[in-house]
Amino acid sequence: MEIVVFGAGSLGSLIGGLLAREHDVTLVAREAHARAVRESGLRLEGAIFDSPARVFPAATDDGTGLEAELAVVTVKSFDTASAADRLATGAIDGVLSLQNGMGNEATLAARLDVPVLAGTATYGAILQEPGVVECTGIGEVVLGARDGGPSPLADRVGEAFATAGLETAIAEDMPRRLWEKLAVNAGINPVTALTATENGAVLEEPATDRSRAAVRETARVARACDVSLSNREALAAMEAVASATAANTSSMRQDVLADRRTEIDAINGYVVDQATELGLEVPTNRTLTALIRTWECGRKLR
Repeated sequence: MEIVVFGAGSLGSLIGGLLAREHDVTLVAREAHARAVRESGLRLEGAIFDSPARVFPAATDDGTGLEAELAVVTVKSFDTASAADRLATGAIDGVLSLQNGMGNEATLAARLDVPVLAGTATYGAILQEPGVVECTGIGEVVLGARDGGPSPLADRVGEAFATAGLETAIAEDMPRRLWEKLAVNAGINPVTALTATENGAVLEEPATDRSRAAVRETARVARACDVSLSNREALAAMEAVASATAANTSSMRQDVLADRRTEIDAINGYVVDQATELGLEVPTNRTLTALIRTWECGRKLR
């Protein structure tokens, strides 16, 4: 399969590198990373490999005029519209979003006249330097139709991913899975970013009450949006992820450490926006959103 990975940072490079072992892959990345991959290939290290490996996907920092059967989008949520507009200049048959937050699939579908799949990825990855990506945790890619139900495209993509050695599952309940992931991120990301702690901190006092409150609020909003997600299920998912990644640094904390804009708008901010439309109160998500946005304003990132 011809595949473009648009936004080849940490996760995108790992997914793209694994896919490149069996498929024709093009990475769309920042200039330094794209140049390193063109010159020396992509070095794959870490948990999933017995020894470091090197693959040789194509790489570019442009992203316009590309042709592929599938585009895997892994950019930050606030760059989704720009990524879609650049993909629209080429010929892409289908798109899979493996992004954090909510609303990405709708943004892609509004700008691209092709099927858009939703997905989640629990692989851990760090871009150690241009041309080198480390797998920090073996996970799974779950994908399916963005509105739920069966999808022939999802079946084809799932088979292509599995052939390349990626743990892959096809799901017909992606709306629920996306809201569950949102609840997990809402409980872990801003708390660890604000307190400079690893993920395991949200399992202990004094942080756990705030994290659990954010998760419960998110599940309540999901149910108001006709998505079946109980508080118990959402809390269990958050606690499972925090336990499994207790020593890891959340993506939002990584952004804060690097003085980068975060994805707060598509995570806790999305919960706040949906709750406002529905007339629901989500005070914990509102406070966490305001604090992260205040930090971003102080750094002139928004």
